[in-house]
Amino acid sequence: MTIQVGDKLPAGTLKEFIDVETEGCSLGPNNVDVAAATAGKTIALFALPGAFTPTCSAKHVPGYIAQFDALRAAGVDEIWCLSVNDAFVMGAWGRDQKAAGKVRMMADGSAAFTHAVGLPLDLTANGMGVRSQRYSMLVVDGVVRTLNVEAPGKFEVSDAETMLGQARALEG
Repeated sequence: MTIQVGDKLPAGTLKEFIDVETEGCSLGPNNVDVAAATAGKTIALFALPGAFTPTCSAKHVPGYIAQFDALRAAGVDEIWCLSVNDAFVMGAWGRDQKAAGKVRMMADGSAAFTHAVGLPLDLTANGMGVRSQRYSMLVVDGVVRTLNVEAPGKFEVSDAETMLGQARALEG
């Protein structure tokens, strides 16, 4: 069953590659407890089929980086990019996209979170295995407030501009 507006995010752990050691975060992959990391925060979460893929690299991630300041001004505490890739790939992609300090690159390596929200995409025929559908959601204190799931092969509703409009509407 697909997650719906008003649902709490499922419990789970994502991985994030950390380039600079900070208090509580060591270098390399770190576990991110979804419930703890979303508690008391507004998160703009967008998911996509794969790191370094054309639409994801040319439009999806750059759009959220470009709208970082506007999203923060609209009440978004953090922006998460989620993909069914490992933390090392997501870390490298984040460096390539210059996402540091703007978009947290979250790895769902085994697609456990993706399955839990009911949004897997089977790309086995394309040699990519099970991935995530392209979507975005605005999450407030762990609860889904908006959900934008793309039609197959489309990039029309999960973009940063749509998310910005939704964040502003919640703030207003």
